[in-house]
Amino acid sequence: MAGVLELRSVRNPLFASNNPTTSQRFPFPSNKPVSLSLATHAVSTSQPLFQDPEPTPDRVRDRRRAVRLAWEKLLRWSRSWRSKAKTDVLERTNKVVVLGGGSFGTAMAAHLADRKAELEVNMLIRDPQVCQSINESHCNGKYFPEHKLPENVIATTDAKAALLGADYCLHAVPVQFSSSFLRGIADHVDPSLPFISLSKGLELNTLRMMSQIIPQALRNPRQPFVALSGPSFALELMNKLPTAMVVASKDKRLANATQQLLASSHLRISTSSDVTGVEIAGALKNVLAIAAGIVEGMDLGNNSMAALVAQGCSEIRWLATKFPESCWSFVCCIALTLRLFPPNWKMGAKPTTITGLSGTGDIMLTCFVNLSRNRTVGVRLGSGEKLDDILSSMSQVAEGVSTAGAVIALAQKYNVKMPVLTAVARIMDNELTPKKAVLELMSLPQVEEV
Repeated sequence: MAGVLELRSVRNPLFASNNPTTSQRFPFPSNKPVSLSLATHAVSTSQPLFQDPEPTPDRVRDRRRAVRLAWEKLLRWSRSWRSKAKTDVLERTNKVVVLGGGSFGTAMAAHLADRKAELEVNMLIRDPQVCQSINESHCNGKYFPEHKLPENVIATTDAKAALLGADYCLHAVPVQFSSSFLRGIADHVDPSLPFISLSKGLELNTLRMMSQIIPQALRNPRQPFVALSGPSFALELMNKLPTAMVVASKDKRLANATQQLLASSHLRISTSSDVTGVEIAGALKNVLAIAAGIVEGMDLGNNSMAALVAQGCSEIRWLATKFPESCWSFVCCIALTLRLFPPNWKMGAKPTTITGLSGTGDIMLTCFVNLSRNRTVGVRLGSGEKLDDILSSMSQVAEGVSTAGAVIALAQKYNVKMPVLTAVARIMDNELTPKKAVLELMSLPQVEEV
């Protein structure tokens, strides 16, 4: 006859049962009854199952040694890289022109002038008073009255004189005024002059980015172009605080040359070939910053702020990585021809760009810091002020106000839902109040996170 094997379960501190002594009976072939009993062992849960060994002096010394070796290895790599890096770009550069006399254009002019005392830095400015202030007092009295500019920074209202013989051109004119401004100086621009765009935004009526505006306004589709972007406030650049930015160009040699021109002990410059990603992230973050400011102005708390910025980052990614439907079949055909998987970015932007300096980095700075002009607009809107009153009291342009409408037009073009950024555009058009926008957003369907 069959015997019976009786097992009494052992209490497991990780998977505890309500009945610590439940028994299970299994058939056991045998001529005699067999009984096997496992006594219940009480395992104390007051002690962790896995406890780190005591930090003995030897272990502490070994850990510190490993950290020190890792750091020294990093420094050796850095010294080796610097010894091979080219520095001839700055040496060969004699003149740089900066278009625009705003805060960021002024900060970059000062930065370049500090890089090389013999470098002539010309600022093309339309305001005669700012021009006079720079030339006579060596300061931009409108934006940086307490900061002295290097003596090799020269301001002028003469486009021909400013552009004559320039090796590089930094474009710092607001996006909405760039096209008309550039058409006015096009006759004085050398066809081979590299343009480094500092402007962030989308042209409202055409949805164009600066990489499209500059060559079209200058009537030269081959005008060398670089986009400069990243988390950078002009005031902190003027104060020489550590900053990191990215330059993007389809011409790798031009991106590397721009990197050499701008990089310094307090400004790190990375390079990228993803011009679209850098530009679209730089434009959309301004709209998101207005939304973040509204949350702050309405005193909705930290939970709301984190949720809104996270949602906004997703919306930027959805749009930036989306191809228009008319292009998708063509892209798939190319991918299949080359035996590649269809790309997972669709507007031309790479996901890594959206999570890099020009994307997440710039978003964090613009959404969370009070120096942001766009965030300031949002804070004042959330506090109950009217948009017209806010804009009339500001001395600088908040690009997100005009970009909001263009962003929604792009979203419709690419069939992307963007609840947060659409709400901002509606508020800018005075068709929705901040309070109503919050209620509508919180009432949206509960969906899976993507």
